[in-house]
Amino acid sequence: MTQNPFDALGGGGLDIGALLQQAQQMQEDLQAAQNRLADASVEGSVAGGAVTVTVSGTGELTGVTITPAAVGDPEELEENLEEIGDYIVAAYRDAKAKADALADQTIGPLAGGLPGLPGSGPGAAPGPLGF
Repeated sequence: MTQNPFDALGGGGLDIGALLQQAQQMQEDLQAAQNRLADASVEGSVAGGAVTVTVSGTGELTGVTITPAAVGDPEELEENLEEIGDYIVAAYRDAKAKADALADQTIGPLAGGLPGLPGSGPGAAPGPLGF
């Protein structure tokens, strides 16, 4: 009769079915979190709201709003347009940082150290599998 090599580990070995079920649940949770991010939107603004951009939770630029105050004096339009371009970039960076933080909050607890996922960088909390 052959002896089970896992008997020395406490009499049973690994419950592959439970492990696969847990992995499937994690995959479903991760997909749901990714869907929530795709549906979310965050805004970034500069110059007292003169320029506002909207990005999805995944960081995709979805809108730009420029108030008349951003355009300023029509006689200085060329200079003002350059400044508006800078404002758009700055507002996008602000919104993107917020989207990244939202992704870390939403997916980070699920990622638990998996490479390439938000919230999985150094110091990330371990995921449901303990790594």
